[in-house]
Amino acid sequence: MIPALRNIRTRLFKPAIIEKNSADAYDLWSEDYDAQPGNLMLDLDEVLFPKLLDAKIIHDKRVADIGCGTGRHWTKILQMQPAGLIGFDVSEGMLNKLRGKFPDAVTYKINDNLLADVQDATFDTIISTLTVAHIENIEQALLAWCRILKPTADIIITDFHPKLLAFGGKRTFKHHNERLAVKNYVYAVGTIKDLLYQNGFRLIREEEINIDETVRHYYADQNALSVYEQFKGFPVIYGIHLRRGNDPE
Repeated sequence: MIPALRNIRTRLFKPAIIEKNSADAYDLWSEDYDAQPGNLMLDLDEVLFPKLLDAKIIHDKRVADIGCGTGRHWTKILQMQPAGLIGFDVSEGMLNKLRGKFPDAVTYKINDNLLADVQDATFDTIISTLTVAHIENIEQALLAWCRILKPTADIIITDFHPKLLAFGGKRTFKHHNERLAVKNYVYAVGTIKDLLYQNGFRLIREEEINIDETVRHYYADQNALSVYEQFKGFPVIYGIHLRRGNDPE
């Protein structure tokens, strides 16, 4: 093919981003997941998650981190001295990275939504950050979470905002110069809250962050200002904290 025509074809027919399920995607992403300066979602989660976190639901409590990845939040959680902290993830690659950073870590590889090997009423608190939209059957998963929690318990969830996902937002990463995407499912925040309300939870706090001028530089650095203009004003990440039973003392 003539070089000029090849260049035109490349511009007009950009290769489709390959989408992978979360286990396969994060096994690949685990290689450099902790070396991502300027990752918008990770940086915003670092802003939002502490707003939801309360030492009272961590200190001397048994905590499950579902979708723990490489343990991004473990340092701050362990500083609050939980009675136990267990990391759950579908990706063995991510769990290996976590165990490398925290050699005493207790981990559990998720093979399905049921968490059948985990006994009822095991945990006081579940934390799940940037995870729930990767779960194919959210109702089944949340019912399992409710089962393994004690009658008095807390859940903190953060994730990519469903409004952005519904309008084409993707979680992408590079692997060997190939752009890959992690498969997502779109669940309204209200749907997640309603499922937990039906299991005795009530809302304690809700937060979200929108795409605005404060995050414009992330898109500029990626030569993606057209994407910024497309999604400007959209909520990009949300967080919720729900509780079942009495407030902690």
